[in-house]
Amino acid sequence: MKGYHGKLLEVDLTNRTLRDLSLSEAFCRKYIGGAMMAAALVYDRVSADIDPLSPENPLVMAPGPLTGSPAPMVSRYAVCGISPLTGIWGEATSGGVFPIRLKGAGWDGIIITGKADSPVYLSLADGKAEIRDAAALWGKNSYETQRLIKEELQGNKVSVSCIGRAGEQLIKYASVMNDEGRAAGRCGMGALMGSKNLKAVAASGNRRPEPADKKEINKLAKQAVKDINGDMNAVLIREYGTLGYMDIGMVLGDTPTKYFTKSVFPSNEVSGQTLRQKYAVNNYACRGCPIGCGRELKNYKPDLDVDGPEYETAAAFGPLCMNNDLDSIIEANHLCNVHGIDTISTGVSVAYAMYLFEKGVVTRDQVGFELNWGDGKAVVKLVEMIINQEGIGVLLSKGVRAMAEELGRDKEEAAHTKGLEMPMHDVRAFHGQVVSHATSPRGACHCKGEYFGVELGGAVEEYNILPGDRLSSQGKGESAAKFQSYKDLFNSLTLCNFAPLKVPQICGLLNAQTGWNLGPEELLEAGNRSITIKHALNNKLGLSREQDTMPKICLDALDEGTTAGVEPDMDMMLKEYYQYRKWDWESGKPTPEALSELGLDHIAEEMYPRT
Repeated sequence: MKGYHGKLLEVDLTNRTLRDLSLSEAFCRKYIGGAMMAAALVYDRVSADIDPLSPENPLVMAPGPLTGSPAPMVSRYAVCGISPLTGIWGEATSGGVFPIRLKGAGWDGIIITGKADSPVYLSLADGKAEIRDAAALWGKNSYETQRLIKEELQGNKVSVSCIGRAGEQLIKYASVMNDEGRAAGRCGMGALMGSKNLKAVAASGNRRPEPADKKEINKLAKQAVKDINGDMNAVLIREYGTLGYMDIGMVLGDTPTKYFTKSVFPSNEVSGQTLRQKYAVNNYACRGCPIGCGRELKNYKPDLDVDGPEYETAAAFGPLCMNNDLDSIIEANHLCNVHGIDTISTGVSVAYAMYLFEKGVVTRDQVGFELNWGDGKAVVKLVEMIINQEGIGVLLSKGVRAMAEELGRDKEEAAHTKGLEMPMHDVRAFHGQVVSHATSPRGACHCKGEYFGVELGGAVEEYNILPGDRLSSQGKGESAAKFQSYKDLFNSLTLCNFAPLKVPQICGLLNAQTGWNLGPEELLEAGNRSITIKHALNNKLGLSREQDTMPKICLDALDEGTTAGVEPDMDMMLKEYYQYRKWDWESGKPTPEALSELGLDHIAEEMYPRT
């Protein structure tokens, strides 16, 4: 088998045992790697009543078949399990150096169950695995943890994935951090690590699987780098990072403002251009990436370099809170990175608290200070209270769904789907994004099925996914479904979402690495399988079509900006989406036919038992 090691590392922390789990080529070809492989592993290991924080909830870390290959922009990995925040399928990804080190350690991924009786970390190095004591690391922040483990292992080629205080305290949307400020941020995978007393995973080694056709993949990789360097979006991201989208998003009405109730804000004050003008900014890149979207602010404070905020973070702590104080946005972002907490869920929860304060639902006595729109110091203070589990910070750390429930608020004003807070793309600006958010198996997600990219010119001609009227809902359901499946594969291969590669290029790279012969249609079928198995897992956990929805606060027409008076037709698009996937409209479950066509007969038998 080419492109794979052919094995996973299975870790039982309760009994402190380690063993290799063989992977067949048939299994790898069916589930590819990364998040889809994780979904297949998790599906078979959880029951309908699983407690996300129980030892039985498996935690999977997995790169993909392209990770470690000559292909560019593939040093990524998925962190998966049942989400402590949402109670359903949880999936987060991150880049950096750690993913390539994880693959280089000698496994195609790790699956971790149980709970250690005291803090531990996992060391993987050149085919050898060891569970090591982490008592001295418990309580350390994510940056300190990475540094101390590298010193202990005495290796400058060691990379570390870890949790900070947020994960230790089981904060519902705690992140998993690696390579300093890189974050597998969404769904609370850091809390899942913390529940297992697992502080970190350290990886090193250069055991890269042999590609099937080394000459071909080198040729294709060289051409891919050339194409990436000539791509205009890549040029924009290289110059300004993802924050370069801030001004564009505001013009298009795509940057949510004042907790999803406005769309106009002085975005130039918190843009990528302003960041470059005000601070000494360095670029950094994941291993093998020619773009370098990462930002490091040199000497932000005396003897302190910090990671610069990405678009999602800056929008969440900025426009969403009506905050134009860039210093406070940087400070909030740094706090989240240091202690390991998702900036999107944190920012949306803070903005919701401001919304509730304005309405008189939350008072000064409850908060401890005035909580007015645009107050950057208040934003930072609330982030600190969340991390320290102080006062109202305890409530905010549960996310907006729990906040609304505990305060007796209308669920339609809680900005989430399936319990995961909305990302910083307003669906009123790109109607195809509505169905992507509503049906995403992990909850509101801008990464899988970012339909705004299609409408801005990112056609996928092989699947007839073409730009159209961004403010129209007509005919978007099927295109959004296909695009969602296509982009879901990026977390399986694993390939960065910013990689502007065409379908034939992806097929060529995967085939040269593995020796397979997948074409565009088989690739899309794999994406359909990925979405469907995750959806079926959510069905197993109790979800129905009622959860494939979005709250009114994110759908109701606004009275300003370029989307004024426009309201997406979610029901129409959702019916088209279900029809394409062959999912049952009443129950929300994939039909036996749909499951069988995707080779998921074992799920069909469980979902539709014979009487």
